[in-house]
Amino acid sequence: MDDSVVALVHARVIDGTGTAVAPAQTIVLRAGLIAAVGPDATVRVPPGARVIDLADKTVLPGYVMLHEHLFYPAGNAAYNEMEYSFPRLYLAGGATTIRTGGGRDPYTDLNVKRAIDAGRLPGPTVYVTGPYLNGPGLPINFVHVLVDSAEARRMVAYWADMGATSFKAYMQISRAELRAAIEEAHRRGLKVTAHLCSVTYGEAADLGIDDLEHGLMASTDFVSDKQPDQCPSGEQRNRALEALDPAGPEARGLIEHLVNRGVALTSTLPVFETSVPGRPVAPAAALDAMSPEARDQYLRGWARAQAGPPQAVQRFAHAMAFERAFAEAGGLLVAGTDPTGFGGVVAGYANQREVELLVEAGFSPEGAIQVATQNGARFLGIADRVGTIAAGKAADLIIVNGHPTARIQDIRNVEMVFKAGVGYDPTRLIADARGLVGIR
Repeated sequence: MDDSVVALVHARVIDGTGTAVAPAQTIVLRAGLIAAVGPDATVRVPPGARVIDLADKTVLPGYVMLHEHLFYPAGNAAYNEMEYSFPRLYLAGGATTIRTGGGRDPYTDLNVKRAIDAGRLPGPTVYVTGPYLNGPGLPINFVHVLVDSAEARRMVAYWADMGATSFKAYMQISRAELRAAIEEAHRRGLKVTAHLCSVTYGEAADLGIDDLEHGLMASTDFVSDKQPDQCPSGEQRNRALEALDPAGPEARGLIEHLVNRGVALTSTLPVFETSVPGRPVAPAAALDAMSPEARDQYLRGWARAQAGPPQAVQRFAHAMAFERAFAEAGGLLVAGTDPTGFGGVVAGYANQREVELLVEAGFSPEGAIQVATQNGARFLGIADRVGTIAAGKAADLIIVNGHPTARIQDIRNVEMVFKAGVGYDPTRLIADARGLVGIR
């Protein structure tokens, strides 16, 4: 048997392009690549190949998720690095490529990336975003406070030289600082995303932003008395989102502006779901991955959310509808999870939950998987290598037991993950990380 050549036979294939699931398919893997894919009747299994029978199982592309972190909330606006547990859990859950959505410790993120690339650590391919670019007013100690536009340029230049491949602006940045960061990043061929508040989505689009985080939830475009370069209160932002008609002319106008400017939108529904009354608790396996302290922190937060205002349900529904409308209008919707808040958004498990929530938002299972695979690869400029199942692309694949197009929750039943043709047992990766989320 030639273990360097693997044939996956009799599989259902969801290829990541949004097209319908294909039954009875064979995928041949060789030298880390997909050598062939097609119907069982037409794809020849090479002599001596290791054959894996996937009858009643489904193969998906590895997820390409664009708002991930290698840190996790420790409470009271403090965060711990998850350099051991999160790479394993991302990979176990099917995320074979991630972009960090801002770094607490970018040196750690870069070193984790290098360890994964060198084969010393199991984990996804990591695209590292530099430290947050933000002005004054954020009570989080690891975020540097910019003093002016010149410093924004210097930060981008320094971290680009260190190996960061993207940058993230944050809630209290000014328009001038954001413009400077975008110009410096674009000069180097790099992209800028943002979780905004002081700057509106429309303003950021006009400045040349590449991506906006959190879908509708971070927008201040609809706050009636919004002041330039000022972040409205949480109450003002909430009222504006509750009053917005996602299908109305204001929302449609913003969507049209973003699409015309080529701005992508990152859906991060799992982190917002944790604060919505009536939503389910995190899966038992995710709870098992947490340290006792992290689990207690999350469960207390979840209990508080159940007693929260009904308006939170409305805001969440509006966010889902806005993302669907953006995609229908031709916008590039990409996916992420943002494992912050009060916990509960755990690497791997939350990536699967994001796909489920996109289906709840109205996407077909194939369309939701496309958002979480091909769309992310398109944004990163690597769609010629990953994001879909096609001959010549990297063998980044998820094997699930079940039929996600009939029951989307079957994506949780991950039996094996291939990254560049190397197969990983998710059970072993999860066992290595058990009880460590929140610690390391």
